[in-house]
Amino acid sequence: QVQLVESGGGLVQVGGSLRLSCAASGRTFSSYAMGWFRQAPGKEREFVAAKYWSGGSTYYADSVKGRFTISRDNSKNTVYLQMNNLKPEDTAVYYCAASMSRNGLDNSRVYAYWGQGTQVTVSS
Repeated sequence: QVQLVESGGGLVQVGGSLRLSCAASGRTFSSYAMGWFRQAPGKEREFVAAKYWSGGSTYYADSVKGRFTISRDNSKNTVYLQMNNLKPEDTAVYYCAASMSRNGLDNSRVYAYWGQGTQVTVSS
């Protein structure tokens, strides 16, 4: 069993920053890819960013490129999402997820494990 716990969400003004954390436990994550997704009210869950656990490439949705950065600390089994220059349209519940897939990381269906989500609200 894999457990993912997100933290770091909150209320921030337009242009502000937040750093989300996702702590993973229960398995060895050296071969997992980790992703961040978000879901706004009335909308479908959408891909935000992903990164292979042991180095490798990172991937971002076009809407967050240049503003968000995904990173990980293997020693802490934790993945982060640094969010800068936040916009009202970034308001959503943010979820981290773990996948064994080697491709298609922008597709939520390749992720087997999900956290409970953390709310991010950007006020104007």
